[in-house]
Amino acid sequence: MAWPGTIVFFDLETTGLRTKSCHIVQLAASCENTIFNRYILPASHSNCSYKSERLHRPLWPTVEPVSTMTLYYSLTTFIDYLGSFPVLLAAHNSRRFHRRVLMRVLEKCSLFEQFKKVVSGFVDTLTLSKNLHPKLKPLNRPYLVRYFLGGKYNAHNAVEKAKQLEELLNHWDPDNDDIEDVTDWI
Repeated sequence: MAWPGTIVFFDLETTGLRTKSCHIVQLAASCENTIFNRYILPASHSNCSYKSERLHRPLWPTVEPVSTMTLYYSLTTFIDYLGSFPVLLAAHNSRRFHRRVLMRVLEKCSLFEQFKKVVSGFVDTLTLSKNLHPKLKPLNRPYLVRYFLGGKYNAHNAVEKAKQLEELLNHWDPDNDDIEDVTDWI
């Protein structure tokens, strides 16, 4: 990949799709074979949206129990994972969802000032895929993973989605201008 700095690929599993109210239940990131993964106990299970519950309920009987952390602890360890130098965070549909949710909870936990010392912006890989492959439809992650990587897509695991996103960008090999065009700077 041409970008001279560090790009960290991240994903969120949430209790719904409303950026102003959903809770993060998994925060994961991938960067050059290092993985970050935290499961977070939502403030209230009753906040799960019908759509999220409908998607995840069939998996509940087969899901192994996981250790959960508080949102604050998960965010502080995420900031520590990112390091002490400015990085870019990349997510698919970052502009409309991931960035908004993450920024909201960072503000809520009074961690935004600490966060912006290590993160300089957000790369939206959905917009990047539109720019790099304008004739390709659809541009959702499951299709892109099958088309470019020939692999299966795990819609319920933020770690796998972050790793696959990193593989996609390595496969596409965008140049610096391509990345800057789809970056929202902090």
